[in-house]
Amino acid sequence: MTDTDSSSRASGTSPDGLPAWLSQRSDADLVTLLALRPDLAVPPPATMGVLAGRAEQRASVARAADELTTAHFALVEMLALAGAEREPVARTTLDTEVAQRVPKKQRPPKRDVGRLLDDLRARALVYGPQTALRTVPALVQTVPWRIGGRSHREDALDEAEIAAIVPSLSEAERKVLDTLAQSGSLGRTRDAAPGTAPDRPVQRLLAHHLLFQVDDETVELPHAVRQVLRGEPVFDPTSLTPPSLSTTHHDPADVNAAAAGEALEFLRHCTDVVSALGDAPAVVLRSGGLGVREIKRLAKSTRLDDDRVGLILEVLAAAGLVAAGVPDPAPSDSGDPYWAPTTAVDAWLSAPVPRQWFTLAQAWLDLPRQPWFVGRKDARTDKAVAALSEEVRAPSAPRDRRAVLDVLGELDSGTAAPADEIARLVSWRRPRWGARVGATSVGHMIREAAALGLVARGALGSPGRALLHGGDAEAQMQQALPEPVDHVLVQADLTIVAPGPLTGELLEQITLVADIESAGAASMYRVGEASLRRALDAGMTATELHSLFATRSRTPVPQSLTYLIDDVARRHGRLRVGVASAFVRSEDPALLSEVLAHPVADALALRALAPTVAVSQAPLREVLDELRGAGFAPAGEDSSGTLVDLRPKGARVLGRRGRQSPRGPSAPTSEQLEAMVRSVRAGDLAASVGGRGGIRTDGSRAGTAATVALLGKAARDGTQVAIGYVDAQGIASNRIVQPVQVGGGQLEAFDPGAGGIRRFTLHRVTSVSPVD
Repeated sequence: MTDTDSSSRASGTSPDGLPAWLSQRSDADLVTLLALRPDLAVPPPATMGVLAGRAEQRASVARAADELTTAHFALVEMLALAGAEREPVARTTLDTEVAQRVPKKQRPPKRDVGRLLDDLRARALVYGPQTALRTVPALVQTVPWRIGGRSHREDALDEAEIAAIVPSLSEAERKVLDTLAQSGSLGRTRDAAPGTAPDRPVQRLLAHHLLFQVDDETVELPHAVRQVLRGEPVFDPTSLTPPSLSTTHHDPADVNAAAAGEALEFLRHCTDVVSALGDAPAVVLRSGGLGVREIKRLAKSTRLDDDRVGLILEVLAAAGLVAAGVPDPAPSDSGDPYWAPTTAVDAWLSAPVPRQWFTLAQAWLDLPRQPWFVGRKDARTDKAVAALSEEVRAPSAPRDRRAVLDVLGELDSGTAAPADEIARLVSWRRPRWGARVGATSVGHMIREAAALGLVARGALGSPGRALLHGGDAEAQMQQALPEPVDHVLVQADLTIVAPGPLTGELLEQITLVADIESAGAASMYRVGEASLRRALDAGMTATELHSLFATRSRTPVPQSLTYLIDDVARRHGRLRVGVASAFVRSEDPALLSEVLAHPVADALALRALAPTVAVSQAPLREVLDELRGAGFAPAGEDSSGTLVDLRPKGARVLGRRGRQSPRGPSAPTSEQLEAMVRSVRAGDLAASVGGRGGIRTDGSRAGTAATVALLGKAARDGTQVAIGYVDAQGIASNRIVQPVQVGGGQLEAFDPGAGGIRRFTLHRVTSVSPVD
């Protein structure tokens, strides 16, 4: 049985229904169909019958229906009620249904109904001329509510009325509603019959209009009640017009400035988390992911809340900046995997701010996971969901995010809308997505977008708009960021105020000599002995420190800071530690004697070689740490006596690709689709030639000698032949080709369907016949 035969029998349609209508469509119409429903093109269909068979398959129809709006489904319901699945329905009949079912104030113009119909016909979900419209059988099954339901009755409750009644229901009444909400809208029960005791749960629900009676043994759950119980936005399933939004307008410049500020804050927090994970990698749970205890440890060390850390970890992992592996250096010799920064993180840390932001924002937009779900109770296990675990995975998340942001992107720049209204509009546009785009989910998506600097004050910023629409998002973020400043304000209490984002060089210097106290549009740092010692350890001298503050501060350098630098520098480096494994030297014999008399000397097994030199078998890093812990201020040096920067860089694991799910095959280009349509047309022509007896239909092969002879003659005469061919994947097709050369077990021929020369293996040619 062929692909077309099996589909036609399964669907119950006549063989000349959808295939014949598709054959009459223009090549441009067929290219549009394949672009709207790309699954129909994989693998390329051989004939129009094969294409029609795929277009009627239930799985393909369901995928296409995921992109339909409530208005589309309202028309599908009207066509179904008119019997379009069984027999043709005229457009005038549909217009009459619209007039009867849709209130006059909500009724769209006929041209809008025509556009909806054209959209359904472009997807081959509805076919036929305007006077004889038909629906593919599987389409009715995709409608997300009961066809012909009673939800549009005048006594139906609205969302507010339902929400007010539901909390007061008894446990038995709520159980009835929940059962119907999670299964189907119809339920059979004897309690629906008149005369049943009024205190029965079903009768009480009927009295509250939370159920409608269909007959003496059947009740129906109204669609609005079902939406409320499932946490979905409520909308009228019969509405052909989308819900409206109540918008608020802000100055676009203010929105961009606020978005840039959030982006800078998010990047700083990501840097803090990377540093914390590098200092102390987190153990990978047996089930994968990063446990709640580790989340709280990171939150404490970075002074962030748990939800923020969960979002940062998910985004960093998606960008390939954090991964699970055996880090170097490893926290233990067990070989167990840890979550740690990857080797790619160092390049990211040194990249310009717009590039850093773009890397994370793009990773979040394409992330097939729900970061906001981290830390919440899993209904199945009653345990908190771990970050980076499989429980957070949601393959539909990228499409959901884009649907939500698209609503904001359609508004004017600087225009905001409430999250619950955005959720209602997205649900109306994609009613089959259900609770995935409920008010709670949409609220979390918008908050995540705001945290990354795509959204600010409820409006989509210019960088977010460019990211969403494929523009130059980095350039837009660069414009939104405040101009970097090359100066600071040093204050008498040893704090440093950065009046804006610092230039890269100055930021590196200030973070080396001072510790950050607060970040934001204007950041504050504090200078102390430990921060100055850190700068001296990195190789800076007291003269360079004085010069830094004198040249970069717009305020006079306080005398207390000058004294502090001189005091720390005077004590710093009087002890020098080198490699023996390590040696300790000092120009002051008394100081070295003090070290040797300290208990730390025994811990390091220090041994004096001279009044100013001692050696230890402990590593250089350990000697430095132990001496500093004992209250001394040693400096590290190399074999030439030059100070070396021994600050730890943090653990790293081998760089890996982000945690996005593998992308599907790229969409075919319009040229490829046009070639595919030509191939389908050629297959139909070849099949029609075969119908006159030229091509075998039983699958048997033509004789090899006769095949070669006929192909050779066609090559000499420059004529076309119809061939039956089975490719390496076992897919049979009929094609019309013009042979060019035959030999070596190969046929070279011009294939009009492919638009060029193609090679065919001779033993795979099943039949050949000349074409008139």
